[in-house]
Amino acid sequence: MKRFPQGKTALLVSSIMATMLLTACNGDDGQAGAQGMDGINGDVGLSALVALTSLAVGDAQCPFGGQQIETGVDINSDGVLDASEVDAAQTQIMCNQAHNTLSADLVGRYQSGVYGLSAAEIVDYHPASQSAFVVNAQSGKVDVVDLSMLTQAPVYAEAGYSLNNLSKKTDLNISVDTGLTLLGAVNSVSVSGNLLAAAVERADALGNATQGNGIVAFYRLSDSELPQYLSFVDVGALPDNVVFSPDGSMLLVANEGEPNSAYDIDPEGSIALIAITNGVPATTATLIDFNDFNVGGSRNAELSPLIKINGPGASVAQDLEPEYIAVSPDSQTAYVSLQENNAIAVIDIKAAAVKSIIALGLKDFGLDANKIDASDKDDAINIQAYAGVYGMYQPDTIASYRWNNTDFIVTANEGDSRDYAGFSEEARAADLSLDPNHPQFAAAQDKTQLGRLKVTTSMGDDNNDGLMDKIVAYGGRSFSIWTADGQQVFDSAGDFERITAAILAMNFNNNNDENKGDSRSDDKGPEPEALALGQIGSRTYAFIGLERTSGFMIYDITNPFAVSFVDYVSNRNFDADYVIDTDTGEVEGDATLAGDLGPEGMKFIASQYSPTGLPLLLIGNEVSGTTTVYQLKLQ
Repeated sequence: MKRFPQGKTALLVSSIMATMLLTACNGDDGQAGAQGMDGINGDVGLSALVALTSLAVGDAQCPFGGQQIETGVDINSDGVLDASEVDAAQTQIMCNQAHNTLSADLVGRYQSGVYGLSAAEIVDYHPASQSAFVVNAQSGKVDVVDLSMLTQAPVYAEAGYSLNNLSKKTDLNISVDTGLTLLGAVNSVSVSGNLLAAAVERADALGNATQGNGIVAFYRLSDSELPQYLSFVDVGALPDNVVFSPDGSMLLVANEGEPNSAYDIDPEGSIALIAITNGVPATTATLIDFNDFNVGGSRNAELSPLIKINGPGASVAQDLEPEYIAVSPDSQTAYVSLQENNAIAVIDIKAAAVKSIIALGLKDFGLDANKIDASDKDDAINIQAYAGVYGMYQPDTIASYRWNNTDFIVTANEGDSRDYAGFSEEARAADLSLDPNHPQFAAAQDKTQLGRLKVTTSMGDDNNDGLMDKIVAYGGRSFSIWTADGQQVFDSAGDFERITAAILAMNFNNNNDENKGDSRSDDKGPEPEALALGQIGSRTYAFIGLERTSGFMIYDITNPFAVSFVDYVSNRNFDADYVIDTDTGEVEGDATLAGDLGPEGMKFIASQYSPTGLPLLLIGNEVSGTTTVYQLKLQ
């Protein structure tokens, strides 16, 4: 199908209309014909009509959206172009271009050679040394990758799958530098000026791997010297994310406080604040907990019933699990995703207090805009609306930006369940005791429809009669924009599955450990997890990484009330023959040809800090263990 630029719509329509008008114009006078018959009841000539139909992104013929233009004669004179009146031979499809105003080209890539063991997760960048800092999680280290040799020369197609033009300078061995025992994986890294902070989990005295209080390790960076270890600060259990405030005066830490496998030890979730004065971190942290929200606590009544609290025997403070932090541009407010709880906590940084906890509610998969493919056993692209089926948004990465002097929150709605040896809320829809009046009672027993969909057993029984009135799944399969008080102003709806299905065909909703095709439709679909925002010129863009399908989406979010899709970019080879064991790191086949798998963390690098002079997007790919750099360019 020929593509037409978006801006030519009006021109083409005008041409059609002009052609129709010309058929009614007088030509040279000819010989008078015979007098015609009188018209019936004063009927006049028939009119020509034009109908324009917008084609959404993900349309089978136009993956990036477009318009269908139909013409015909109004035979019944009702002013409406009916289907029977359309001249099919004259119908035209006008597809939008693949790239709207922004291109993303691969220019750099580092291969760790480690697969399936989280060798490239969260990333950040130090402009002075032109170094990328990449969390090599299970090694307990942070890799330092040199970006100084990057050029603007892009790498296309198959050449990108095996690209390895970046080198590692060194790594930060935090266990050795701190001299501490019981340290585990590094979970997050953040850079502000010449100060780097890394979050590290720690085992407890009983041998539970992540239930001890973790630490944040600080390093001093420079333009020419290797990073120098400074100090560490104790924080809460399982520090999962660290972020500096935009003004550099505070480091914030999300302490997730996950339970152990037996679910008999469940630390409290918390937020740690570490003050930074003249580039020097404080020696202790201030912990913000959620104890006031416990049953009997002074703020328990504030909790919405839509906030999922379901750990066995857990208090609210134990059950709330901070995942990721976004700080407002004025450095006054922090927004913390509580992923398992389907909520966001709002933190007053100066007061070191919880302002509120916002319930995100449910996404209605029964709406036409929110269609999903719910089965990995249907051998088809089967994107449908299912009345009575819902998704918890459950964001992982979140970000914040301002529009019209107002804060907005952007969320990547990944989804997550509690699935432990000692307690699991996971089930298949076919396993639920559904109310017989549920509209999907039959479909839930069919593995090619809803039967395989992973759902929670902790929500959905609205009248407490033991029968599920709602089928509630994990994740929104989308990204959203919210006001600071939790009102949703945008959701990408079913875009991600429709777009990837249109472009990748049966490779959509693929898992990242092998090329199997449509293997995650039953379980959170493409699984949007990574997220970064960046301003290029006067426009603000959101980059959303799809953990399972791989690749990333680009949206223009400059105006949160007029969001537009820009592109889907992927450096994954769906023809590669490989299987990666994400528990052992063992590989069957040749994963070196697979490309980039499992984007976990992203960092936008503005042009003034970029070694190429153009904006960059830095991505850590967890399953392939690769770090990739994309050059962003306005067309």
